Amino acid sequence: MIKACIFDLDGVIVDTAVYHYRAWKQLAHELGFGFTEQQNEQLKGVSRVRSLELILGWGGVTKSPAEQTELATRKNQWYVDMINRMEPSEILPGAQEFLKIIRQAGIKTALGSASKNSSIILERLGLLPLFDAVVDGNHVTASKPDPEVFLKGAEALQVNPADCVVFEDAIAGVQAAKAGNMKVVGIGSPEVLSEADLVIRGLHEMTLAQLQALDTGADNI
Repeated sequence: MIKACIFDLDGVIVDTAVYHYRAWKQLAHELGFGFTEQQNEQLKGVSRVRSLELILGWGGVTKSPAEQTELATRKNQWYVDMINRMEPSEILPGAQEFLKIIRQAGIKTALGSASKNSSIILERLGLLPLFDAVVDGNHVTASKPDPEVFLKGAEALQVNPADCVVFEDAIAGVQAAKAGNMKVVGIGSPEVLSEADLVIRGLHEMTLAQLQALDTGADNI
């Protein structure tokens, strides 16, 4: 029986990729090399520390651990400045409506995100009251595809992982949900998110009936 839904943040509830991109691009520019949107796509679901490691590698730049910490902090401050200006109009289509529907049906909700700024974003968007628990980069040590963030989400909701459905837009996130013995709905392309139990373009396409059908293994695509 589906008792809880755990949502990734970026690409599922809101798209903050553009803000990450702008902040990382500014950092790369200061370091003397470029940073493309294609490279930014490879950072989906990846922790801030690992993202910086990848970017420095692409730029052929070596920094000490202390310097890396300073760079990551600087990038994050630029990012936080941007998201502090976010508005509810930036919520992705159907996300707020679907959250309300499942909560009215008695299904618990949690956020499971690598972002360390997720609570700020949810508060800015007015969505924080729609989540029973928030588990993000401040609470976990392992990055997806490790299932830690989703398992901690299930634990916070006091729900068995097998009774949870995860909503994810990244391959690593889908793999993390599967590793945690959870059903997973992919947001995006069926070709890319082929391991998901169901793939939709966005939460505006998701219904309570589709969610409940996942418990039976029915084909809802």
